Amino acid sequence: MIDVQNQPDHRNIDIDKVGVKNIRYPITVLDRANGSQQTVASINMYVNLPHLYKGTHMSRFIELLSHYSSNINLSNLPDILEAMKQRLDAASAHIEIEFPYFISKAAPVSRSQGLMEYNIRFRGSLGSEGMDLVVEIAVPVTTLCPCSKEISASGAHNQRGLVRLAVRFKRFIWIEDLIAMVEESASSDVFSLLKREDEKYVTERAYDNPMFVEDVVREVSRKLGEDPNITWFAVDSENFESIHNHSAYAYIECDKRGRA
Repeated sequence: MIDVQNQPDHRNIDIDKVGVKNIRYPITVLDRANGSQQTVASINMYVNLPHLYKGTHMSRFIELLSHYSSNINLSNLPDILEAMKQRLDAASAHIEIEFPYFISKAAPVSRSQGLMEYNIRFRGSLGSEGMDLVVEIAVPVTTLCPCSKEISASGAHNQRGLVRLAVRFKRFIWIEDLIAMVEESASSDVFSLLKREDEKYVTERAYDNPMFVEDVVREVSRKLGEDPNITWFAVDSENFESIHNHSAYAYIECDKRGRA
């Protein structure tokens, strides 16, 4: 049969990324507590396309995904990217894998167990400049307003927030460690299951630990800045304000590469 994709294209224009997007696919990822965890991911896969060719072979992306779906983690993303380059005869390859990740989390006093969901994203690229891997996490938190506590005769307003963190690193890093670090940087972390004694503890803990969004991103940045395994990071914090008709927001980005 005629291979239309390999036919020449007269426009002489290279394409930076071409591939498949929004593939919903069951995958198995590493889980520190249980060894592995099955989840469902949304996956984007791309390669570059030289001007010589009319198109790429889309089915090959799905073939590769099927081969690796039972074991996708930070350690073998370089292997997947190299396989994409070889299979599609490309100079560069890119993959984005986004999925819900679940951790069994104990309530602070009763120790009742509940599953917490976190949104995770792996981004990988392999090309002439080498390998680039980024881990992104989204962590729900609670913050209590320092200003409200200071000016109020009793009480203080608090709100749920979302901290988004992206990191580049030298060695393998556990998702669980990143999540814990973010949760420890807020007024309180969020739980899926709380008994009355837990709710009392969480409420009082947040009241004793008031934080603006500025405080949250600075605290996360301080910890990442002290971690020699982290080479680059970006962190933002968004509070879904309980008494305002807007969100509060803060963002920090730091590239530690090239520092003495």
